[in-house]
Amino acid sequence: MAVGDFEFPKMNPIKGVRLSATSAGIKTIGRQDVMLLEVSEGSSVAGVFTQNAFCAAPVKVSKDHIKTGSIRYLLTNSGNANACTGEQGYKDAQESCQRVAAEANVNALQVLPFSTGVIGQTLPMEKLLGAIPAAVQSLSESAWSEAAQAIMTTDTRAKGATAQLEIDGTTITINGIAKGSGMIRPDMATMLAYVATDAAIEQNVLDVMLKSAVNKSFNRITVDGDTSTNDSCILIATGESNANRIVDATSAAYQQLSIAIDSVLVQLAQQIITDGEGATKFVTLQVEGALDEKEALIVAYSVAQSPLVKTALFASDPNWGRIVAAIGYAGVENLDDSKVKVWLGNVLIVENGGCAQSYTEAAGQAVMDKDSITIRINLGRGSSSETIWTTDLSHDYVTINAEYRS
Repeated sequence: MAVGDFEFPKMNPIKGVRLSATSAGIKTIGRQDVMLLEVSEGSSVAGVFTQNAFCAAPVKVSKDHIKTGSIRYLLTNSGNANACTGEQGYKDAQESCQRVAAEANVNALQVLPFSTGVIGQTLPMEKLLGAIPAAVQSLSESAWSEAAQAIMTTDTRAKGATAQLEIDGTTITINGIAKGSGMIRPDMATMLAYVATDAAIEQNVLDVMLKSAVNKSFNRITVDGDTSTNDSCILIATGESNANRIVDATSAAYQQLSIAIDSVLVQLAQQIITDGEGATKFVTLQVEGALDEKEALIVAYSVAQSPLVKTALFASDPNWGRIVAAIGYAGVENLDDSKVKVWLGNVLIVENGGCAQSYTEAAGQAVMDKDSITIRINLGRGSSSETIWTTDLSHDYVTINAEYRS
């Protein structure tokens, strides 16, 4: 189940990037579950990774390898997370890099490994290693859709976004793919995202651009409040467009490209939410009038992750008392409830410490019956605001996760 319709976009090739999708039969025989992405020599590659202390073996290896500054290949397998697998898991992640390196004639340190799937099981290395030669041989600049499908786990549809812009008379292309459906919570989530552009960007500037974009996108979504062991987001700049190299994060070219990168990442983040496990609602949560960013986010996540709010959303029940309860226990010091206002869509439901005089159940119900809903909260304390995106909590979410390992 997913909210709304989505058609994977047509993506123009990015010079310096090739991809492939092959089947190793890691979880399901015949399903494409190995993705390889190749970048041209000299590309800048930036990455951000999960904040979970039990980060998976491939995350640890990728963190080590990306420091070399000369990444050429990204290898991803789905169906097995290679997380909480101890020393053996680390060795397996390294061995997968070594196999790619041998097939592609590069150094193993130039390969980043990624895994997604069941936690606590060692990788079926014979299957994974056996699929790598075919992955190398079938690399293509047009395989973005196939690559997006190969990294899926409980996702019901492939996720992709693309953009083009002109900087100093040169056309710049940006393509991005992602996976993620459950175990989604900021500080990254159980998601993998790979975004590439043919722009030329200095490494330290690319790092700044990625961290800023992630904070506006993948760090503003939640399905269930669980931060994964494996989440990673990689931004690649091949420099193959022949545009001037961006070396300053305050330049006009940087600002132009940053806006486009932000847009691609936000689209991918929202696609993850619309495909949240069992989701029937896409919910935008806006908190205004906060003292600072931290306060706004505390309130937003308190509401977004309340099981009672989420189940009311699933039932299309305008039970606004659950929303104000979540605001109240968020932990905002000295919150004056008489100054708090809450809207469902454009319908004011709470003001002056209680139900708004203008509110009617019929008006609230009309908003809740939609599959895309906005909850807006004004705390009446300051000028800071934040927006996050979330889902409802359905019967299917429980079923998917109860049966995940079967």
